[in-house]
Amino acid sequence: MDKISVVIITLNEEKNIRAALDSAKWADEIVVVDSFSADGTLNICGEYTDRIFKEAWRGFSGQKSLAVSKATNDWVFVLDSDERITPELADEMRGLMAAGPDQNGYRVARLNHFMGRRILHGGWYPDYSVRLFDRRKGSFGERAVHEAVEVEGAAGTLRNHMLHFTYDSISDYLLRMDRYSTLAASEMNKAGRSAGPADMLIRPLFTFLKMFVLKQGIRDGMYGLIIALLYSAYTFSKYAKLWEMSQSRAEV
Repeated sequence: MDKISVVIITLNEEKNIRAALDSAKWADEIVVVDSFSADGTLNICGEYTDRIFKEAWRGFSGQKSLAVSKATNDWVFVLDSDERITPELADEMRGLMAAGPDQNGYRVARLNHFMGRRILHGGWYPDYSVRLFDRRKGSFGERAVHEAVEVEGAAGTLRNHMLHFTYDSISDYLLRMDRYSTLAASEMNKAGRSAGPADMLIRPLFTFLKMFVLKQGIRDGMYGLIIALLYSAYTFSKYAKLWEMSQSRAEV
């Protein structure tokens, strides 16, 4: 029977990490790679595992790749500090290991929460991503943001979902939006892309219509409206920053 290592990267996650680790107690191993937290994160992690490593930040993909490399088992599950593995998902993965995996990786749905409320529309559910995989047959691609696992061959899909307690307030979203939009714009800028007025006008509008109308974010009421508007603001910010970066590039 294959064993599973749950790997987590942390930085000042005192308010989230205990619940994440509690949800991973079933695993054969828990690996934490911390970027020198200044709060109580490491003390809490020490209650659950002695596989704790302190490493300088090397980007989301790089940090998660490092965490995967620290695991002693071939099968790993990548968990973020604001995510929770449900008992049903844990049972399904243990059953899969007992029966023998027939794929190199498996996609897991996330049930996302915004301001404490679960969001079922607007493209937020099922929100699949590969989380359980054989590290000999998969790895993180080189992306500055929205990092994802790529496996050899097609990935399977698990039936049960995990929980994701994302932005707990509008301010939380706006603070992180600045960082993520900068990373995304930098990635596009490095690829030689540029942006103009049409990108800053049309793309945010399309983002709103796609999330709120096409993907039925309207069914989540005021929460769906706020999310669609915030994502439109993110899209505008990303392309405005890309325009700014391309201007600087042109002046060199």
